[in-house]
Amino acid sequence: MLSIMRLLVSILLLFPIGTFSQNANTYQIRTVAFYNLENLFDTKNDSLIYDDDRTPEGKDNWTEERYLKKIEHMSKVISEIGSADNKTAPDIIGVCEVENLGVLEDLVLHKNIVKFNYGIIHFQSPDERGIDVALLYKKNAFVPVNFNSHRLLLYNLDGKRDYTRDQLIVEGLLDTEKIYFMVNHWPSRSGGEARSRPFRLEAAKLNKRIIDSIQRLDIEAKIISMGDFNDDPIDPSFKKILQVEKNYKNLDSLSLYGPMEKLYKKGRGSLAYRDKWNLFDQFYMTSTLINKEKESYNYWKVGIFTSSYLIDPKGKYKGYPLRTYAGGSYIGGYSDHFPVYLHLIKKQK
Repeated sequence: MLSIMRLLVSILLLFPIGTFSQNANTYQIRTVAFYNLENLFDTKNDSLIYDDDRTPEGKDNWTEERYLKKIEHMSKVISEIGSADNKTAPDIIGVCEVENLGVLEDLVLHKNIVKFNYGIIHFQSPDERGIDVALLYKKNAFVPVNFNSHRLLLYNLDGKRDYTRDQLIVEGLLDTEKIYFMVNHWPSRSGGEARSRPFRLEAAKLNKRIIDSIQRLDIEAKIISMGDFNDDPIDPSFKKILQVEKNYKNLDSLSLYGPMEKLYKKGRGSLAYRDKWNLFDQFYMTSTLINKEKESYNYWKVGIFTSSYLIDPKGKYKGYPLRTYAGGSYIGGYSDHFPVYLHLIKKQK
């Protein structure tokens, strides 16, 4: 096993990666992205989940043509996220609202991104809608070492199980450096924010338990949690349960840092509803990724990818993300969420 790992690491070093120069230093860049793909379903009827609408005979008239257009659109976006800085597609991509492994395979094999040779880590969740989370990674950038899917057990007021998405944790080597990525899609605000809030608080508690379990074994572990949290950076799940700090100057060795809060307070968002912007698509990370010396991979900056073609140009939803369906009608857009990204950098020797 050790000899195989050494071989994989040596292969990684053969591939070029993004760089930039600053103050006479040159830095390597790796980009981490997250994208809610808005119901990326195939056209087949799965009797075990509620996917009837997303079939050719269903309410959405979800034909093969529409499915292939969706794949083309998602792959185009992925190929460009964060490329203004890194000049290439993201190295790590968390995704949610995918039906199964098959749609992910169709996605990574599309001509827009097949050259990046993305690997897939995916588990089937028990979610009632049949949607899952997954991690895509460039095989020449990241070597997965261990990965698990953690079940979020929720019960409604009647004591019945409320089935939702699992939380994915992936440990691996990013250019020989160990790092952990978590992918989330927390319970929605269906029924109202206040009524559904306890479910997201439970999701935050599960995130915290996962992080604590890693840190008990390795206090220096570098962990990035990403996802559609269905909460903003200022909500109780982030402030009371996870206690995410917005200011890196306030961090201690066990603190969690959230770079998205500053964007949120400037009015930036990743989705809009009733003329209000929310920043549900977020990253937060352990303080071990905040290091001014940057001799190993550390956080550089974060962004929301809002290329003009992703924005609805007219009508009731003008300025919103240009989605696949709006008002019950097919408009052939992209997603109801903008993707988000962050850059990791380290100083080249």
